[in-house]
Amino acid sequence: MHDQELHEPKLKALLKALRRMESAVLAYSGGVDSSFLLKALSMAGIPAMAVTARSAATPQADLADALRLAAELGVAHRVIDSRETKDENFLRNHPDRCFHCKNELFGTLCRLAGEEGYAVVLDGSTLEDAQDYRPGREAARRHGVRSPLLECGFRKAEIRAASRALGLDTWQKPASPCLSSRFPYGRRITPEALRRVEKAEEFLRTRGLRELRVRDHGETARIEVPAGDMEKLLSLREEVVHHLTGLGYSFVALDLGGFRSGNLNRTLR
Repeated sequence: MHDQELHEPKLKALLKALRRMESAVLAYSGGVDSSFLLKALSMAGIPAMAVTARSAATPQADLADALRLAAELGVAHRVIDSRETKDENFLRNHPDRCFHCKNELFGTLCRLAGEEGYAVVLDGSTLEDAQDYRPGREAARRHGVRSPLLECGFRKAEIRAASRALGLDTWQKPASPCLSSRFPYGRRITPEALRRVEKAEEFLRTRGLRELRVRDHGETARIEVPAGDMEKLLSLREEVVHHLTGLGYSFVALDLGGFRSGNLNRTLR
């Protein structure tokens, strides 16, 4: 798709902003927002490199998506090993957990950009991210990381619509935040617990549930799905209980409040 075919003013403004940056390193998770920004970078035609952090807190399906899409778009892509699971500030899981994770990541990306001659480091934050509790935003500010989707006023619904128009199959991908977001603040995070949550969510997706979270409360797995999927989940009750108790949970619960991104942040209010 050429620029003259783009009728969306925000997309045109985004391409213009990216070209002014001249070159960039993108913190690339493989999710909806960063994939759209990766596509925009390829359209802008500036030198760019996507960098994906690999750790126990990264869903393996997201890493696979990141590798595939970067290859399809022909954008340079590097996978680095993130060290947040070795940081006590991250593992103790206080409300500022995300700051410590992003501080380590953005510090690494800024050093990489400086060593390899890229002008700026970018992330895929949007308007909604600026309106929710996101301690990682402070880490971005400290390292001078730019958020062009936020700067150009993109909301998540607009990113999905634009992604669809541009032919990105990520337009309908469910949000997939870091696996550490499945743990209530104060519950210590371990690599083993992260793997257990990932396996539980992978199993539920194989049963046709797309938008979901398995919140880890120690002995209890609290499952969140949209209200419209609760009947389906309950029809799988025995199978789900059997599989999740096999992963080490003693109790499996359905949250009648339903799925809500960032649900655990309610405890901070």
